[in-house]
Formats: sequence, C-alpha cells, structure tokens
Amino acid sequence: MPSRLIPFALTVLALLVALWATSLHGGWWIAVALLAALNALGIADLRQTHSAVRRNYPLIGRVRFLAEDLRPFVRQYFVEDDNDEVPFSYAQRTLVYQRSKSVLDKLPFGTERDLYTAKHEWINHSMAPVKPALEEFRVQVGGDRCSKPYSASVLNISAMSFGSLSANAVLALSRGAARGGFYHDTGEGGLSDYHLEGGGDLVWEIGSGYFSCRDEQGRFDPDSFARRARHPRVKMIELKLSQGAKPGHGGILPGQKVSAEIARTRAVPEGQDCVSPATHSAFSNPIELLEFIDRLRQLADGKPVGFKLAIGHPWEWFGIAKAMLETDLLPDFIVVDGAEGGTGAAPLEFADNVGLPLREALLLVHNTLVGCGLREKIRIGAAGKIISAFDMARTLALGADWCNAARGFMFSLGCIQSQHCHTGKCPTGVATQDSERQKALNVADKAARVQQFHHNTLHALAELLGAAGLNRPAELGPEHIMHRLPTGEIRAYAFYYPQLAAGALLNGGVDLSPYREFWSKASAQRFNPPQDLAELRLSKVR
Repeated sequence: MPSRLIPFALTVLALLVALWATSLHGGWWIAVALLAALNALGIADLRQTHSAVRRNYPLIGRVRFLAEDLRPFVRQYFVEDDNDEVPFSYAQRTLVYQRSKSVLDKLPFGTERDLYTAKHEWINHSMAPVKPALEEFRVQVGGDRCSKPYSASVLNISAMSFGSLSANAVLALSRGAARGGFYHDTGEGGLSDYHLEGGGDLVWEIGSGYFSCRDEQGRFDPDSFARRARHPRVKMIELKLSQGAKPGHGGILPGQKVSAEIARTRAVPEGQDCVSPATHSAFSNPIELLEFIDRLRQLADGKPVGFKLAIGHPWEWFGIAKAMLETDLLPDFIVVDGAEGGTGAAPLEFADNVGLPLREALLLVHNTLVGCGLREKIRIGAAGKIISAFDMARTLALGADWCNAARGFMFSLGCIQSQHCHTGKCPTGVATQDSERQKALNVADKAARVQQFHHNTLHALAELLGAAGLNRPAELGPEHIMHRLPTGEIRAYAFYYPQLAAGALLNGGVDLSPYREFWSKASAQRFNPPQDLAELRLSKVR
C-alpha cells in the first residue's frame, strides 16, 4: 500500500474496530459516527477529480487547505515581527486599537526599531517647543467658482463604498465623523441611506459607473445628480479618475450580490452584474474633464468639486495641468491616492506592480501645481497607508493639505486584518453583506471608537508639531522630515525630494525628471501618449 494512503487506511481500520467493539459491548456509537463521517470524506476525496492533492492524499490532503485558510491568522499572531508591515504591522494595528478605545498608547522601555537602518525616518525637534491648538487643524476648500466652501479636518475617512462595507460599518463611520467633525468619503458605490442617516459630513465620490446619478444606460444623469448633491449632508463632490488599489482597472459586483438595497443605492437593476468601467463616458480628454467638473459644481449649487487619481503616466497628469492653464477651469481640490492603497480588492499584479506610490505621486502633483502657479488655488488631499501622526506629518510635509485614511478607520471599527474582505466572510462584520455577521458590529460602540481614533491621532499630531516648534500643519515642510540613506548618511526630504520653484513650468528650463522629459510633450487635448513617443515606439516595432 502506498504510504500516502496509510492515514485513510487507518481510519477505515479504526471504524471496523469501533463497530466490532460496539457489537460486543455497546456504547461506541459516537466514535462510530465520527469515524464513519471521516471515511465518507476519504471516499469522497478518492472519487472527486478537481483536486489532485485530495485524490492522492485522501483525508490528510485536507490539512493542506485548512493550513492555507489558517495561515494569515497564524502568521499575524505568532510569526510576524511587531514591525513587519504586511500590509500593516502588529504595532500599527495596536496603535489604532489603543487610540480608538482611548486607552494608554505609550511605549515603555524605548523603541524596538533599529534607528541606524536604511530608510529610517523621523522629524527633528526644536529647542523652543510650542503648544498647537487643534482648532487650527482644518483646511478651507473652495476656489473662486465655489460659493459654498467647506472647512475640512486634516484627517478624514477615505473612500469605501456601501456594498464593500456593511451597512453597520458605514453607519458607524458616518456617526463617528458627525461626532468628531470630519468628513466621510462615500466611495464610488453611491450615496446610501446609511451614509445620510449617520449625520456626518459627506464627500460624495462619483466613479465611472455614476452610481446614484445614472440613467438606465449607465450614463451620467444631471437631474439625479443635482437632486442628491444638494443634500445638506453632502459637503463636497469627488470625481474618481482612478484609485490606488487598482489604477486603470474597472470593477464588477456580481449579480448575486446586487441586493434590492444595493440596487436602490446605486440605481442599478437588482440581481444583475453591476459594472464600473475602466474609463468615464462623460469626458474623453483633459479639457472635457475640467468642463465636466465645472458642470458638477454648478449642478451641486456651488459646492466644492475636485477629483481623485492615482498617478500613472506623468504626461497624462501634465495634460490636465495644461488644461487648467488653458481654460482657467480649476478643481477645488485634488486627492492623490498612492499605489499602496488597499481597501479595493484587486488582482495581485495591480496591487503590487501598477501605479506610483504616494510620496512620489503627491510630490509630482504638488510640484506641478507650484510650477504652474496654481498651488494656492487648489487644495490637495492624500491617501495611502496613513495610520499614525508621523504618517500624517510626513505626508503634509510633502505638500498635502489634509490626509485621508481608510484601513486605519477600518481598524477602529474592529477590523483584525484577516484579509477576507473580498469573500463576504469578514469575521468582524466590517466588510461583508452577510446580515448575521454584521450584527456583531455594534454601531454606537464603534462610532465612538471612530471619533476617538480621529481625536487622539490629531492630538498626537499636535504634540509632534509642537515638539518641532510648529503651530499648525501648514507650517510643515520637507526640511522637517529626515531620512537615512543606505550609505548611512542623513538627508532631509528637501534634499531627497526636490521642489520646483513657483512658476517654474511656465518659464521653461526645468531640469528635473519627469518634467524635463514630458511637460513639453503633454497636451490638454488628449490623455494618450505624446505623438513623438508613440512614433518612437512604433518605429522600434517596425
């Protein structure tokens, strides 16, 4: 007998022994039932044809799949180091849990990090520390064409849709935002009753599917949009061009998941596949994009309107900037989503290998607006693995006016990073539509934790800025954040991430990459590659 069949053979033998013992003495029926069930599983393994492992190793082969299911939990709790960020470290998660519960978040006995390793970063302190006021930690959003500007917190809830998150999770986030005075981005899944019921300030995200504002053909419906955009809870409109989790990739919610509630929220047919195309149908080039944004602002009765994007080809972003200069139609804000974003389930290649990470993407957008002389007219938000006050300080120093966090607020709801978000089997009721699973999420308790995480993180940011001698987030600059190079040398971000001078792109002669290569070639009339680059590529093919 092959050794691989021995475990199953022993199970058969044990069943025979249990049956013999029962016939002689009785009382072994429970053992007989359990062993019979195991034998039935083994026979099923031998007869099935879709798993070679189970067919070659009946019964024992199932251990492999059990271990695969348990691997994330075992690694998270017993294997990984406190500072292994996969994708968030135990130390990061613990920090959020502590701050969301308003319990002691201090670290005893010194840091566990090696401060002399490459890539270690810190903020330098001042000999004259100050005490910033949290009232200063807000940003006024709204340009010349905006009649209803909004005062945003420097930390807000990033885009997460109802349908991806449970009803209770959305309701808790909105209530927490209402209690803390910060905004909650709806995500592209539409403006749901739970967003509105929570009472928090909302940024309504409009994606390529135009959910909650579409006609029967899936095109943008201005009347439907205007009706919802003027709701008093909606403070700003965000047009999503792309997201960090899967830039350049559309999405689909299978028909079996499109319940009556989701169908009503998104304005799609119940039970049919709900598609988010990879591209928008309302515009096709940078100028049309800005005209559409201006139209949205008018339909929203003057509320701030901006767009969110993950940076890919630099010439496409430069084309948008050139369109701003040509038309004088400006967004009120831009949210830069780094490639490390992750609440949207994505193919491995997109999660790992598509899009520009946050720091470089944010710097490119900030520098471009500075170089065009537009930075003072447009606010910048940023999102991408922002958890701690230092994460915020580093992001603000690179040019952001405020930060958005998604997974940090998921942790405050009780998320344990089981990474089952896309399966519908979230163990904490955060990322599921299973009505029984989401009942475990107590809305009142979690709303308080959302508010406390926000408040305590801003308090930590205030302490960090005060130690650096700064009174408000706007005073942070790249000269304040230090970085250790692989050589051991220390450089400020001002050296590591060069800044453009005001108006430099208007005057020409910028020698920094990628402005040197692509600014002159970018066009306000198209997103596609510059003509000379396309011709060069084709000549190589020939």
